Amino acid sequence: MDDVMRAVVARQYGGPEVLRVAEVPRPRCGPGEVLVRALAAGVNPVDAECRGGKAKDWFGEGPHTWGWDVSGVVVQAGEGVHDLRPGDEVFGMPRFPAQARAYAEYVSAPAAELARKPRTVRHATAAALPLSGLTAAQTLDRVGVRAGDRVLVNGAAGGVGHLVVQLAKARGATVVAVARAANHDFLRGLGADEVVDYTSADVVRVVGEVDAVVDCVGRDDLVAAVRPGGVHARVPDAAGGATELEDVAGRSGVRVVRHVVAPDGPGLAALAEQVDRGGLVVDVGSALPLEDVVAAHELVDRGISRGKLVLTMV
Repeated sequence: MDDVMRAVVARQYGGPEVLRVAEVPRPRCGPGEVLVRALAAGVNPVDAECRGGKAKDWFGEGPHTWGWDVSGVVVQAGEGVHDLRPGDEVFGMPRFPAQARAYAEYVSAPAAELARKPRTVRHATAAALPLSGLTAAQTLDRVGVRAGDRVLVNGAAGGVGHLVVQLAKARGATVVAVARAANHDFLRGLGADEVVDYTSADVVRVVGEVDAVVDCVGRDDLVAAVRPGGVHARVPDAAGGATELEDVAGRSGVRVVRHVVAPDGPGLAALAEQVDRGGLVVDVGSALPLEDVVAAHELVDRGISRGKLVLTMV
């Protein structure tokens, strides 16, 4: 039937087992919005955190369809939409932090929060980019990374980290990538100038002083590597309030950045351009069908050491 679709529905909070594929009404396309036939959806740690109830006060009891990253084809354009039309391939992370309901065959989204998909990659790869890519780019903007800076990226092989490495390098920074030894060749291939294995080295001692840390894991002790006047950006729990990190950093003259990513159509277009000209590689660790969403969330809960995980609809 044309008015229903498959979507992942969680009728309660809990572990991956609460996720079920069900038939639900297809969303409608309002003014300023487009309806997208989704071909792939990215899976992010924030999806799993919300599924587990971390933002229960924000989202209420549900039922919920989680997911923000989406890539697909426009099938309908609402009133007032002039830049996108049916048949256009698009990607984005609409509505964040409100629900986008991206784990579904159709997604409605504000047209201004989408961009045309990178031409040179498949939808599964494009769906891995929006939330992680905008987090990386916007965080680097907040940090103020510029040519000549020495930047330590912790969790450098992960979904956000491997993009931070490339975007910081593109700004002319010297990049120190912290990750397991198994990922060092991968990171060198992305442009990392130095690589450090956190499992066998005292990172702060080995790395020495840096202008900025972009921490994609949550290791506050790395603030000790930041020079006075430098910046420590903490990606996990960015929406949380100040902690002891701010106190320690303040005593050392270090600024703390906790940036919550925001939808940004032009920012997505800039990322797509970088992908198409070969300046940005998006690493997809696994692509699973929508029906395997429970397995996908089990992987996220265990922690993915490299790249992104994606759900596909076809």
